Amino acid sequence: MKAALTALRGCFVTGTDTEVGKTCVSAGLLHWLGRAGCRAAGFKPVAAGRVVVDGRRINEDVVALRDASSVRLSDAEVGPFQFDAACAPHIAAALEARVIDRAALLDAARAQGARAEFLVVEGVGGFCVPLGPDWDSADLACDLGLPVVLVVGLRLGCLNHALLSADAISARGLRLAGWVANSTGPAMQHVNENLATLRHELERRHQAPCLGVVPRLATPDPTVLASHLDDTALRALFELR
Repeated sequence: MKAALTALRGCFVTGTDTEVGKTCVSAGLLHWLGRAGCRAAGFKPVAAGRVVVDGRRINEDVVALRDASSVRLSDAEVGPFQFDAACAPHIAAALEARVIDRAALLDAARAQGARAEFLVVEGVGGFCVPLGPDWDSADLACDLGLPVVLVVGLRLGCLNHALLSADAISARGLRLAGWVANSTGPAMQHVNENLATLRHELERRHQAPCLGVVPRLATPDPTVLASHLDDTALRALFELR
């Protein structure tokens, strides 16, 4: 299925793995765009894992993106396919006897894009996660046709994970527009040396700039996270003066 939505503006946020801070970074990007005076909408096409809060099932990632958006959105608009089980999305869908509808996701993206100047799409897990028997999250990124932002979790193994992810993005014909380093746990040994290697290799191989280095935060507040992003690099990414 080849149906790139060329009219969309924004970015597709993916990660080197699950639990590397994609939601926090996506919310920070939404806050940054709103602060820049732009109408920005968060979009989490597929979200697996819901909890009950005040008698209502919610996905915390969807809520975070909804709250960080500068366009008023419902949970269903931000996250059109939400599942209860916190596992691989195609497995979570099967547990509920549901199918992740590719065409429906693209329709939802079009609807979001029509209401906002910029769409910040958060992927699921890493870059290549199955969503059905014959397609995955990388296919979804291609359908959307947005520049890709890679969130790199700063931990042992991140160099290999980042470079493999960047190569996979490029192999799909997508532009790696930049990357964000995110501290996900206890301080990484030799973090400055690892950051220097990431900067050198991602620039050398993919001309992808660093969009920010985020320290470990006590709370994942979009305002605080946005303060660690590079204004100049983001203005270039979103083509803002």
